[in-house]
Amino acid sequence: MCRLKLSFSRGDTQGRISSKRMEMRSVVCGVALLVMLLSGVQAFLPDGSGGNTHVTITESAVMQKISEVCKAVTEAEGKEFKPMGSSVEELLRACLGSATGQVSAAKFHEALNQIYMENSLVDRDFMVSNPHHFNSESFSGGRTLITQGMAAIKANIHKGSFQAARETLGRVLHTLQDFYSHSNWVELGNKKPYPALIRPDLTISNIADFYTPTCRDCASGTCPNQLLPFIMNRKKLTSGYISLFSAYKPQGKCSHGGATDLSSTQNPRGGISKDERRAHNADLHDTAVSLAMEASLELLEDIRGAAGNKDYLRLMGITRSSVLCFVIDTTGSMADDIAEAKRVAYNIIDSKKGTQDEPSEYILVPFNDPDFGPLIRTADPDVMKAEISKLGANGGGDAPEMCLSGLQLALTGAPASSHIYVFTDAPAKDTHLEKTITALIQRTKSAVYYVLTPSKRSARSVSSQAREGFQLYYDLALASGGQVIKVSKADLPRATDIIIDTSTSALVTILQKARDPGSVESFPFLLDASVSNATVYITGDSLKFTLHSPSGVSQADSAGKGSLAVIQTVGNLWRVRLNSPIETGLWNISIVPTQAYTIKVTGQSVNTFIYNFVEDFEGPHPGYAVIYGRPQKGLPAKLLLTVTGQKGAKALKVQEVALVEVSGSRLADGVIQEMSGGNFLVTVSEVPEGEFVVMMKGEDVATSSRFQRQSTTQMSLSNIIIRATVNSTLLPGEDFILPFTVKTNGTGGTYTITIGNDRNIPLTYNTKLNLVSGVSTESTVILKPPANTTSGTDVTVTIAAEGPGGADSNYAVLRLSVLKKVTDLTPPVCEIVRVSGICLSYCTNYTWDLSVNITDGSGSGIEDISVQQGRGNFSQEAVVDGGITVVMGLYSASCCAPDVTLSVVDKEGNVGKCSYSVQRSGGVSLSLSLPLWACLLLSALNTMRDVLLLF
Repeated sequence: MCRLKLSFSRGDTQGRISSKRMEMRSVVCGVALLVMLLSGVQAFLPDGSGGNTHVTITESAVMQKISEVCKAVTEAEGKEFKPMGSSVEELLRACLGSATGQVSAAKFHEALNQIYMENSLVDRDFMVSNPHHFNSESFSGGRTLITQGMAAIKANIHKGSFQAARETLGRVLHTLQDFYSHSNWVELGNKKPYPALIRPDLTISNIADFYTPTCRDCASGTCPNQLLPFIMNRKKLTSGYISLFSAYKPQGKCSHGGATDLSSTQNPRGGISKDERRAHNADLHDTAVSLAMEASLELLEDIRGAAGNKDYLRLMGITRSSVLCFVIDTTGSMADDIAEAKRVAYNIIDSKKGTQDEPSEYILVPFNDPDFGPLIRTADPDVMKAEISKLGANGGGDAPEMCLSGLQLALTGAPASSHIYVFTDAPAKDTHLEKTITALIQRTKSAVYYVLTPSKRSARSVSSQAREGFQLYYDLALASGGQVIKVSKADLPRATDIIIDTSTSALVTILQKARDPGSVESFPFLLDASVSNATVYITGDSLKFTLHSPSGVSQADSAGKGSLAVIQTVGNLWRVRLNSPIETGLWNISIVPTQAYTIKVTGQSVNTFIYNFVEDFEGPHPGYAVIYGRPQKGLPAKLLLTVTGQKGAKALKVQEVALVEVSGSRLADGVIQEMSGGNFLVTVSEVPEGEFVVMMKGEDVATSSRFQRQSTTQMSLSNIIIRATVNSTLLPGEDFILPFTVKTNGTGGTYTITIGNDRNIPLTYNTKLNLVSGVSTESTVILKPPANTTSGTDVTVTIAAEGPGGADSNYAVLRLSVLKKVTDLTPPVCEIVRVSGICLSYCTNYTWDLSVNITDGSGSGIEDISVQQGRGNFSQEAVVDGGITVVMGLYSASCCAPDVTLSVVDKEGNVGKCSYSVQRSGGVSLSLSLPLWACLLLSALNTMRDVLLLF
């Protein structure tokens, strides 16, 4: 298929009952599940051509399935699901409910983009891999990528590793969609997706063998159907061969086709790819698009069944608010402070509990010396408080502690763009992780806040070298857009407000600057009508400042409660909370320092943006790919920027995007190219030499007020390029070889390679590589996860390369998944045994019941049974019948809730379902299949026979 390009460019759904079917006291009865095909999809053309791509097909399927799940969840709660518009933002608000308050769609967009971006990378990273595209009759390999990928996704979700699951999902959907464009499935007259592609218990059959010719010659390359009559009559499955480097292909085989496919110049010429909609293949192309969409929906429905509605929505990034993440020092030197740290954490949790800002998840990472972790996550605030209460101060000994190791766990375990709060009183011992932490900060765009309570002992133990002291924390906080709050134990509770401020929902950064050495300067910033709870934070000692409003009113730092703001001090931090209502327009703050300082202006607003640096690439399907490291020096920097607001991107007008220095004053404007769906491609020709962030200015059309937003994570350029791809999963107890390449466009020489991971898995790799400028050098790293590693565990691997003398460096961050061998391939069986109750048109006073028998036969066993759709109650009882465990379930509901879908998941993630509907006009739904009618009739006759025998 055509290049996904991140939505822009350059130029039988019911599973059949499997071998697990067993004889029960009742007859097995199935009900079909219908999947609606989203209309309007017309093409796989490259983005910018007016057609659809992998990304747009994926986006349409993902959004439709989210809407279905949100509707089911909302209606199960007795509420109405009614989006006020068609935008992503309005869907999110309808899904979360109108009482949610300010909900930014930024994290929703980030989660979706993780899927779309990995989807797009398949065309670059696996350009010549036949299985990834079902090219060259690689059906077995392609199907294995899909089914193993699905197993990994389900295991990741079960472990709470949602980002790893999203990335795999993006790649799997690309391969699945390519089957319908690159094979002859459509030409064979099939009107439904091929179920064997996502069902590991089924087999792909009737494939044309290697020596069987499949196509006739087409000199023009525009023949409607090149397939030989033998292939058509025997329904043989084939796909086009493709070669980018030679014209070879097996004799008589079809080619993929296209200008870059050299095999298409050899007889039989032409190609059977349906990537592009042309006059000769329009109908075939349209059908391929429709089947790719329907197949994507079926795969997503299977993932939903395994995950359950709640976790499926978390997978898609739908949460009320941000994650609250604590990293807490538990060494002996914290004995005086840890009780206060606990109280601070309790107060923060309690202040948000039951409110619109209640976190969607809590994460805790304790660290000591030499131990650190484990990472603890929960959605229950009381569980988190209980975990925090278990913390005690012990161990340590020397002042430096394993702070960066704990932070590494938090950065890899928390969602992207999280705010992480580190409580410690000592510098870091594990400073060798500095580059890894910097790479993770830039990769995740998370902000790190340090709450320091330095003891006299730790202060005396700090080396005179700044890198070994607290300066490292200041550097990391600045690089991430966080802050360092240095307080005494007595002042620690006063830091609570700062954490509450920064862990709120819909938080945006309006301005962030740093000055070292400190200089007298005025900082202007725009506040628009959408901003509430605007706050200015200044860190530094012995400074003076004056705040100026747009109307000319001023307030000095000495006025604690003034006409413009309430000013508080917490250790080295000034907190300036602007009074409400906030005056819109251009504000200004003048600072007169004596030392280094930082300034940050934040607020709450749903108007914001997310971004990624991208690069273009060539090949059969050229396009853009996300850069998971630092952008390249010597080239214009390109960003994909997504804007989001209350009513969607259409209500915001982007006027300026620039790269700006945080520690300087240089600003580099970008050229803005508007795409679709709130996406903008921004090209910056003259990039700042040092660290920079992204600034966006524009106008809110609804309020006619100008706005300003700024990213928080500092970025820089590099001459080093590191490439690595995730091609498969890791097996517990076995070596996994991860290839990568390193290239420099700068000075050649001996480069230092540092590779780490967040699971302490042993690594084997070369620590030195000799690079020649402009030439890629290949290398590998070998990982061997322990034999007892749980399926679904995600492993974040960081590969860093540093040039001679440390003058240049770059990194690559990859998420791998551990997956044990799956031996149970068949889904559980859910049998409808009996339906009772009559539903009349007046439904309020009537109920109906559904009895089911559920079994996994001799498989891995039932893991979970849930009501996927419906507003009734489900009860169950397990019995053993002939050595097989059978779960007898009873679903009861009001006749006003006539529909139900039960989802049954075994321990390997295989999904079985029961679906049923009743009519309110009286009796059973007429849409039931004939076998189910027969089943119910037979059940009734058997009951009558049993009654007559009593007499």
